[in-house]
Amino acid sequence: MAQDLCGCSGGNRNHRWLWWRRLPPRRRRRGNAAEVTIVADASSAVSIADRFGALPPLLVADRVERLRAAMFDAELDALLLTAASNIRYLTGFTGSAGVVVVTSDDMVLVTDGRYTEQAADQLSASHAPSRLEITSTAQREAIASTVARAARIGLEADHITWSAQRRYADDWFSGHEIVATTGLVETLRRSKDLAELARMELAAAIADAALAERRSSLLDGLTESEFALALDSAMRRLGASGTSFETIVASGPNGAMPHARPTDRRLQDGDLVVLDFGCIVDGYCSDMTRTVAIGEVDDTCKRMLEVVTAANEAGVRVVGPGVATSEVDAAARAVIAEAGWADSFTHGTGHGVGLDIHEAPRVAATSTDTLSIGDVVTVEPGVYLPAHGGVRMEDSVVVTPDGCRPLTHTTKSPTP
Repeated sequence: MAQDLCGCSGGNRNHRWLWWRRLPPRRRRRGNAAEVTIVADASSAVSIADRFGALPPLLVADRVERLRAAMFDAELDALLLTAASNIRYLTGFTGSAGVVVVTSDDMVLVTDGRYTEQAADQLSASHAPSRLEITSTAQREAIASTVARAARIGLEADHITWSAQRRYADDWFSGHEIVATTGLVETLRRSKDLAELARMELAAAIADAALAERRSSLLDGLTESEFALALDSAMRRLGASGTSFETIVASGPNGAMPHARPTDRRLQDGDLVVLDFGCIVDGYCSDMTRTVAIGEVDDTCKRMLEVVTAANEAGVRVVGPGVATSEVDAAARAVIAEAGWADSFTHGTGHGVGLDIHEAPRVAATSTDTLSIGDVVTVEPGVYLPAHGGVRMEDSVVVTPDGCRPLTHTTKSPTP
């Protein structure tokens, strides 16, 4: 089917098109981006609980039809899916073992007996147009029968080992042409629908509330590991099923390492503390970074905070449909370069977020991606100076017709 601008298939536009008109109006910026501080009190906890109850169902039938259209364009008769996130996107199945085979007129989820009830329940809940095959010892027969009439079978090149590829090509599918595919499902996953956005917004709200609740304890002399645990526990208590990745709490010199892991170093006066974290709601991730200052920091640290915050805002201002992600990177990078720290911004400006914490599109100088309505991306410039620490400010935003709307709302004030 032809796809409209939000990535929906043409046959289902009445249900999903123009979803952005139901979103809250975009905050118009004058100078600095608008900031909203989340206060974690009893009322906010109730609000989050209410939002869990109001989450719309994730319905996947339309996704399968869009995949079949992509398969037709790629001249594939069948596609074997092995990536867990792609399997979940198309079926709702969350088990750790299984594959999905899609053809022009059939779809089957093959898993083992550990997931008999779970797979049946999740396929039913998602209304996935898929058969279920439970195998006791081997998947081969169930898969082979589904692709028996397929001449060209696609494998997910980014998610399959060399040994598995050889097994499929030389043994299981020896009479078929094997085709390496990249991004067939991932491209469909880029544009988030209302149900997906509801989960991502709730995950972001939980992260906002968790930091608001624990923020003052940054002054209590905790170690990086202790504060990371407190933040993770708060997100869990508020309803998250887990963290999006290992929470980063990097203080003082550790902050100069962009992906430092929490240590037993205690937070102390004069530290910059980088907090990079997020949580998962029904499979969908949130991602946010804030940098706070403990006590009085030196003038260089203050300047780093100002510059990186301005770079974040400059990048967010550029985000919109039809914009090359390299332009977003350039806008953020230019602010840091003007301050004389070009060589200290050592990573890309952002990435897509969804079922995976890092997914398409890439926001980087070398990226050839272009933003579309419904994309959720991060904007996370940083400056890292070993003698002073690091500063990174990251927001997740959803692309809308007139620009973007933030999912993360925690203040960028450096005060704990």
